[in-house]
Amino acid sequence: MDPLDVLTNLDKVFPNYQAIFSADEQTVIGYEVLGRIKINDQIDSLGSFFHDESIPDEYRIEVDDHLLHIAIDEFLKLNNQELMLFINRDANLLMLDHGEDFLHTLIEKQEKGLHLNQIVLEITEHNFLGDIEQLYHLLLYYRTYGIKVAIDNIGKAGSNLDRIGLLTPDILKIDLQPLRLTSPLQSYYDVLYSISLLARKIGATLLYEDIEVNFQLQYAWKNGGRYYQGYFLNKPTRNFIERDDCKERLRLEFQRYISSEKKKLEGLYNFTEQFNLRVQQMLNKIGKQYTDYKQLLEQLSNELDDCCFRIYICDEDGFQQSVNIFKKDNWEIQPQYYLKNWSWRPYFLANIIRMRFDQKGFLSDVYSDIETGELIRTFSYPLDQNQYLFIDLSYEYLYEADGLL
Repeated sequence: MDPLDVLTNLDKVFPNYQAIFSADEQTVIGYEVLGRIKINDQIDSLGSFFHDESIPDEYRIEVDDHLLHIAIDEFLKLNNQELMLFINRDANLLMLDHGEDFLHTLIEKQEKGLHLNQIVLEITEHNFLGDIEQLYHLLLYYRTYGIKVAIDNIGKAGSNLDRIGLLTPDILKIDLQPLRLTSPLQSYYDVLYSISLLARKIGATLLYEDIEVNFQLQYAWKNGGRYYQGYFLNKPTRNFIERDDCKERLRLEFQRYISSEKKKLEGLYNFTEQFNLRVQQMLNKIGKQYTDYKQLLEQLSNELDDCCFRIYICDEDGFQQSVNIFKKDNWEIQPQYYLKNWSWRPYFLANIIRMRFDQKGFLSDVYSDIETGELIRTFSYPLDQNQYLFIDLSYEYLYEADGLL
């Protein structure tokens, strides 16, 4: 798009609004402002204009300010203090005057009834080239006025979680477009999981965007998303849609997700109970018919050949009290793991205490095995007061068993 076409047709530049929905009330909680231009009866997005760094800064700022004035004036006509207005800004442009013009515009609109705690400033962290400390102080200053901050496009590019943590945003916008790929890399899911952990640590709300199909919405619902946005729910429109526009539809979708998740959790519970009984019966059958742990593991491997690929025993401090018995084509002994310590692993000690008090085994979440790289689960079982059995279930077994992956 020729930037001069935009500047000379500023009267034909206008905002569209894309609704953002909440999980808790299934209603619209805010609208994102998206720039559009109409020339020769054709409406085009201004996204490429704003992202083109070859266009002079003052051109992009002028169009940004034009859209901002229109959007806030139209937003105020809704006369609803519960709604938020999401405004995109290039952090590099924002820092040219240390954010003064943007803040001045918002303060001017206060006189017309705008509450600054209704404004959400969206920036893209990985595009910012300046001093992150200066940006942090600007955002901190904005917050004293009640302005909220959202970090945009997380998951689409190489976002730096340390920098995001420093900026302490109120909202993290996670892009779900990669989920449309035939088979997203496991690393993508790992990054999203890391982002969800970061959000919990810094007290940020997760907003999943670019939701275009049902399974993306289900993923967002299942993975801590409080807010949702995308074509599946609502396309950008010139006018603000009603707050209850998708309420019934979301309610029905969530009910379906809830039923499916409850069924899966019940299946996991039943599997755990049955596997716990299976291990208990095997140990009772073996009894004391072994001279050392190596012999016990060999006997267990014969009984568990259909489902697992690694078995070992640790004490309650995480020191391995046995060798590994590991299955490739055949079962083999790995003596090098004897006395290795695994207490550094997340939740290891918490799980030990859980087994000690419950006196029964349990199934871990799905995770990537360090050695094989495959998705697995581990079944842990208390042998006695200080010894704990660990059985790694193979990907093939989990894949064949309904609801274990």
